[in-house]
Amino acid sequence: MNRTIRFASLTALIAFASPALAEPLQATLYRNPQCGCCEGYAAYLRDNGFTVDIKPTNDLLEISHKAGVPEGMEGCHTMFIDGYVIDGHVPVNVVRKLLTEKPAIAGITLPGMPMGSPGMTGTKTEKFVIYTVPKDGKSPSVYATE
Repeated sequence: MNRTIRFASLTALIAFASPALAEPLQATLYRNPQCGCCEGYAAYLRDNGFTVDIKPTNDLLEISHKAGVPEGMEGCHTMFIDGYVIDGHVPVNVVRKLLTEKPAIAGITLPGMPMGSPGMTGTKTEKFVIYTVPKDGKSPSVYATE
């Protein structure tokens, strides 16, 4: 097969496959109506190819706990995507890791509002520790560090 035919075949394959690859991931993000950093996190997700539906709520803690996030491990907002809960300012590469690996957990959480995390202002001063949100009452464990 000559180079021109191989290139044309490869180009056709990419053109055919790209709509499926380019399809944005749909996320629903619940946030406190008074919190501005959650909007920053949603913008960060959009900049990285996600479609984000924002739902303001004053029941964030209840939503987080119903999703299985342990008390004291809550993040700033609660997001649902592809059957997982993602709590807090979790970096997008860790979100993609979760969605690719598809572990048997309820989701992941980055507790609190770490300085310099996606959507937060300031300079990152320490590693971000992202924990599992386990199913069936198991204890959380470290899922990733950034």
